[in-house]
Amino acid sequence: MIVRILSEGQYRVDGETLEQIKRLDDELMVALTADEADRFHQLLREVAGLVRSGQALDPTHLVESDLILPADDTTLDEAKRLFADPA
Repeated sequence: MIVRILSEGQYRVDGETLEQIKRLDDELMVALTADEADRFHQLLREVAGLVRSGQALDPTHLVESDLILPADDTTLDEAKRLFADPA
C-alpha cells in the first residue's frame, strides 16, 4: 500500500504495518472528535513513524496514494477541516 504524508512524500508499507496504522487511525478519530489535542498529536506522530518505517518512494515518480496522512504539525482544527464531511 502507498501512503502519502502531506508535505513530505510517499512510502510503501507492508500489510502488518497497515494493520497497525488502521488500529491507530480509529484512536485518532476518537481523539479528534473528543477534542483531545495532545492525544491526537501523539497518535499522529505514531502513525507517521509507522509510515516512515516503510520504503520511501522516489519523489520524482508520483504514484497514486492509497492513504493520505496529514503532516505531523497539523493542528486539531486543521485536521477537523480535513476530515469534515463535505455533505
